[in-house]
Amino acid sequence: MATLTDAKRLVVKIGSALLVDRATGALREDWLRALALDVQWLKGQGTQVVLVSSGSIALGRGVLGLPYTELPLEQSQAAAAVGQIRLARAYEDVMAVHGITTAQVLMTLEDSRDRRRYLNSRATLETLLGLGALPIVNENDTVATDEIRFGDNDRLAAQIAATIGADQLVLLSDVDGFYSANPADDPTAIRYDVIDEITAEIEAQAGDAGSGLSKGGMKTKLMAAKTATAAGCAMAICHGFEPRPLHRLHNGAPVTWFSATLDPQTARKRWIAAMKPRGTLTLDAGATRALENGNSLLPAGVTAVAGNFNRGDPVAIADASGHVLGLGLTRYTAEETRTIQGHHSAHIETLLGYPGRAALIHRDDMAL
Repeated sequence: MATLTDAKRLVVKIGSALLVDRATGALREDWLRALALDVQWLKGQGTQVVLVSSGSIALGRGVLGLPYTELPLEQSQAAAAVGQIRLARAYEDVMAVHGITTAQVLMTLEDSRDRRRYLNSRATLETLLGLGALPIVNENDTVATDEIRFGDNDRLAAQIAATIGADQLVLLSDVDGFYSANPADDPTAIRYDVIDEITAEIEAQAGDAGSGLSKGGMKTKLMAAKTATAAGCAMAICHGFEPRPLHRLHNGAPVTWFSATLDPQTARKRWIAAMKPRGTLTLDAGATRALENGNSLLPAGVTAVAGNFNRGDPVAIADASGHVLGLGLTRYTAEETRTIQGHHSAHIETLLGYPGRAALIHRDDMAL
C-alpha cells in the first residue's frame, strides 16, 4: 500500500465543502491554516506539492448572496470571478506564514486537450516546482462553459497529476474512501483499502451522490482514478473535513488507494511512443550521442527536417543513417524548426524574432 511520504511529487485536490462553510458561505479559515501546516510538513520532507482547489464559486456565491442551488452559467462565472480572488488571497496569506510562495494557475479542459497549451501548462508547473513555489490550480470557471468544463476538480486534479508526472494524487473529500455501495443507504457497504484494478464490478458500485457545494460524485472520482493510474500515479480518496487531513492520512486515517502499475516516467514514455509522428528530424552524430546519454535535443544537432507539424506534435527522431531512434513532442513548428536547425540555442531569438525555449525537444517529452 502507498504511503504519503513515498511521493516525490504530490497533487492534492481540495473540495468546496472542505473550504467553504455551507451555512454561512464563509471560508473555513482555521481548516485552511491547518492545511498550510500539512504543506509545510510535506515540503520539509522534500515532497513537491501541487494543490488543485475548488471553492471559488462556493465562496463567491456567498459574497454575492446567490442561493446554494444550481446556478445559471453566467451567475456561476460571476461567482467564480468574485470568489477566485478571495480564495487566492487566502492561500497566499496562510502559506506566507511558513515562507511558502504561492502561484495561481487557472485552466480549462481545452488546456489539456490542445497539445500546445498542454506543453505550456506543463512547462509552467515544472518551472514553479523547480523554484520551490506552491502551484494552486483551479478550473477557470470565469470563462469555462458547459462544453469545455472539466465538470469537477477531481478530473482536473487527475489531469494535472498526469501532466506533471506526479507519484500520488490525494482527493480530500467528504467521504473516507470508495465503498461497495452508498454507506448512507446500505449499512452492509464496505470500504476498500486498496483497489489494484478498476474492474466492471468496481465501476458498477460507483454512485452519483455528491455534496451540495460540489459536483463530484463517486463516478467522477473513479474517472479520475483511471486517468491518474494510467499515468503511473497512485490515487487516494480520504475524508478531509478535520484539521490536518494529510497528516491524519499519513498516521493511518481511513482511505482507499488506487494502485498504479507503472511509474509516471515509464507511463509517459509509453504514451509518447504510441503516437503517430507528423514529421521527422534527422540528427548529426553529436546530437545522437547526446540523446543516448539522456540529454534534450537542441536545434544545433538537427541536420534535416521533414513533414509539416505544429508545436506539441509528435515527430520521429532519426540518426544520420535514417534509423529512427524514437519519438518526441516538438516545441517548435516545422517552419520554425527549419529556421533554427543547425544553430545554437542562443541564436533562436535573433533567427525567429522572438525568444523561444532552448531545447527543440525536452528529454521528458521524448521516448527513445
